[in-house]
Amino acid sequence: MVRMVDVSGKPPARREASASGWIAMRPETIRLLERDEMPKGHVLAAAKIAGIQAAKQTAALIPLCHQLNLSWIDLCFDIHEARIGITATVRTRESTGVEMEALTAVSVAALTIYDMCKAVDKQMEIGGIRLEMKTGGKLQAATEYRPKTAILVMSDSISSGIGIDRSGALLREGFEAAGCTIREVAIVPDDPSEIESRVDGWIRDGIELIVTSGGTGLGPRDLAIETLVPRFTRRLTGVEHALFQWGQGKLRTAMLSRLAAGVIGSTIVVCLPGSPGAAGDAIEVLVPGIFHAFAMMKGEGH
Repeated sequence: MVRMVDVSGKPPARREASASGWIAMRPETIRLLERDEMPKGHVLAAAKIAGIQAAKQTAALIPLCHQLNLSWIDLCFDIHEARIGITATVRTRESTGVEMEALTAVSVAALTIYDMCKAVDKQMEIGGIRLEMKTGGKLQAATEYRPKTAILVMSDSISSGIGIDRSGALLREGFEAAGCTIREVAIVPDDPSEIESRVDGWIRDGIELIVTSGGTGLGPRDLAIETLVPRFTRRLTGVEHALFQWGQGKLRTAMLSRLAAGVIGSTIVVCLPGSPGAAGDAIEVLVPGIFHAFAMMKGEGH
């Protein structure tokens, strides 16, 4: 069984990939090519156009590739005595990478050169096609550091045993999968004194990242924002905007949430809505970019 990977849960990001390869041919063929004396015309011009077209058609050629809107494609040729080097670079702002587009561009450019020159050279050879570089998405934002993390679920019904915690469990699973050590997952009622007590204790114990679930709506007992935001020494508006944008792209009523993110001392606190969907969205948006914040807070720059 084969299946396409679902990337709908990944936020768009600027992504780039470069690939390279070569086509070997006789020195006499190289000279004809340089003098533009090939029977079919200008070889490298045709190869460049073919490579660009191939990159744009990768999803039609490779069955399980995603269709992507490509922002920029370029091919370069390096002529040697008996070989032409080919390099392709592709950029996009999408939810998955463009390495296959870059590799396809190199491959088809090499095949086009072969086709343009085959009338005068029967000994050509294509090889060395490989990925040189890819950036963007998680690879670009990744950092090795993983903060000591705690998760606080605020819910009257769950704390009393009536409801079942799903959001806290999802958050724990997601952050553990990202490499974080989860010191504790606590469930408290929607009571400001209990919320403050738990958060204060974690901050004293050196917890670096606190993620809360619940208490961000418009109900009379939704008090997470009133309790925690006044204590923020810095507001992380970029984190808030990213979470809002991602949530509203899936559910219109997400605009009613009052989610918040900020810093208390040296601890980052992210206050999320209490739904499993919000927990899943938070993992998609926060991991791994939020981890870079701890290096910045220690003065290690951007």
